[in-house]
Amino acid sequence: MHLPENLRSSLKKPLGVLIPDYEVTRSSVSSKIPKDSFVITVGDATTEKMISFGLSPSLQIVDSLEKRNKRDLPGGYVKTMLECTNPAAEITEQSISVIKQAFNMATPVRIIVSGEEDLLVLPVAVFAPDNSVVLYGQPNEGLVLVQVTEEVRNKAKSIMSLMV
Repeated sequence: MHLPENLRSSLKKPLGVLIPDYEVTRSSVSSKIPKDSFVITVGDATTEKMISFGLSPSLQIVDSLEKRNKRDLPGGYVKTMLECTNPAAEITEQSISVIKQAFNMATPVRIIVSGEEDLLVLPVAVFAPDNSVVLYGQPNEGLVLVQVTEEVRNKAKSIMSLMV
């Protein structure tokens, strides 16, 4: 699935609550995550920040890039490693399959994406378990925290259905 040009602006709006960069602290983030949530991070900087806060995401999706610049993978303990290929502005069937697989594996799971992970927030929101919280970065703005609800699933499905 490829992201058409006319959808790009709608994806600039956060899917959940935006925590401005200057307010992103261990307590501001952990206070918004319900106890026993399945925590998912999308993005290297987000994953690294949550690990530095002592919050070990159950699923981590990274690509070794930040704003298109190469970086080291985040540290932290990982029990299961998976890989997929996902070019920029796309969501591949392989990525969707690996994401679904990750939800049935021993956590923490890290998916290393060859390409770009940004749009993978959408299939994650569709297939995540009910008690999930997704965290991802909003470039130059802050951290987005998404409680996965039926409304969020439907919005993500709707956006994905418009991709060609």
